[in-house]
Order: sequence, then structure tokens, then C-alpha cells
Amino acid sequence: MKLFITGTEGFIGGALKKALSHHQLTELDDITSLKNWQSLVRGILENGNFDAVFHVGACSDTQNYDIDYIGPRNIEFTFLVADICEKQNIPLIYSSSASIYGNQGLPETLYSWSKYIGEKYILKTNGIALRYFNVYGYNETKKGKMASFAYQAYTKAKLGGNVKIFPPSPEKPMRDFVYIKDVVEASIYALEHYNSLKGQYYDVGTGAPASYETLMDCMGLDYSYELPLAIPLNYQYYTKASKFMPGWSAKWSLEDGIKDYSLILNQLSF
Repeated sequence: MKLFITGTEGFIGGALKKALSHHQLTELDDITSLKNWQSLVRGILENGNFDAVFHVGACSDTQNYDIDYIGPRNIEFTFLVADICEKQNIPLIYSSSASIYGNQGLPETLYSWSKYIGEKYILKTNGIALRYFNVYGYNETKKGKMASFAYQAYTKAKLGGNVKIFPPSPEKPMRDFVYIKDVVEASIYALEHYNSLKGQYYDVGTGAPASYETLMDCMGLDYSYELPLAIPLNYQYYTKASKFMPGWSAKWSLEDGIKDYSLILNQLSF
């Protein structure tokens, strides 16, 4: 198959690229800083004869409130890709986010609103949106402050730092931690069952939220608590996947995923 993937320099896009390497791939990372980026994207997509598009690339910084930075990368780029895919009848699978749910069922940050707006447009043009939950796993060494807490905690502990998590008050944080292998498999599953799934969004998670204390215990790491003032504005306390693609479910529990991921983490040098 001829596949077009955005965001291949990132965490999920890079993992998806690796899993699909036996296909003919065209990849694209962030080019929105270029003056003619729209015409470049249009030229690639309109002349590539692609069998499918995976639109993964975006600014993933949940605390970024610069609309001039978020807008082109997360909204304008998505609209352009969706328009071309609809016009050329190319299956489009969009990487959305569980941050859309916020704490009250609605986005609460600029990032989550940008993903919500992009997702709405994707569904309008008959694509598939996958709301990734709290993804962890290999290939996130370059993700910086947006790397999974599992990775950040491991690296901090290895460097002799004190791992801190948010306190269980005023509300105990719980997350649906999902392993990257499940995320990649879900993305491929969406393409394989595209005709029966298109035009909808779906959750990609385990459906089994766990506390950060549980995550740290799985990793065998000591931890202490941050002060409540460290909790950022609009912090999302609870995530749980529930709207799954029919026939798909996560294969990796948190315990098994961390065990598998630890084999990779232990090979890193610090």
C-alpha cells in the first residue's frame, strides 16, 4: 500500500512508521513554518495516489496557549488534509486526544480545543478520529516535557532525582495508561476496518484507569507528593476509555505494558 503519515519524527508517528515500514511510505513532519506549506502539502497529497493517510502530527504541548503556534499545526493543517482526502476519496485516520473530555466532558485547554475542532472536521469529511489516552512506551526519548510520566519518572530516578506525583487531594488523579503497541495496533485496525468505522471517533485506551501510585509501584520506583499548588490550571484528573472500535480492545494491561517497556528503558544510557 502507498501510505502518507504525518508526524513521523514524533512519538506515535514514529512508532506507526516503524510498524508500517513494509509498505510504501511518504512521511511529513512539521513544515508549517514554511511560507508555502499549504501548496507543498497539497502537491504531495493530490499527486501521491495514496491508499490511506494517517494524520498524527501536531503540537502536543497541552500547556501551550499560543494560538499563532497551535492554529496552523493543529487546525489549519488538519483542515487542509481532510479536504484533500475527502475530495480524492482517501481513507483518513486522525490522531485525536482524550484531553477533549476534560473534567466535565468538554475541552479545557487550547490544545484540547484544537484537537476537538480538528476532530469535528475530520468526522464531517468522513474520516476516523482516534482519541488516544495516556500513551507510554518506546520511541519517546525526544518528546521532552510531553513524554509519558512513566518515562519522565524513570529517567529522573536514574539520574538520582526525587520522583514526585500530584497529591490525592482535592481529587486523586487516575489515568487510562495505554501502551504504544496497542495504539499502533488500533491505528492499523482502523484502516483495516475503515468502511464500517468511518465518520466516527473512538477511544484508544484500556478502559481500566490506574493511579499514579499504581504506575510507580509497577515500575518499582519510590515517590513523594508535590504540593497542591503544583497542579496546573485545568488539570484533567480522570480519564477512562469507553467508546471502542467494535472488535478492538487493548491487549496490554498496565502491569504487562510497563514490564515490556522496562526492557527497553533498562537499555538506555544516562
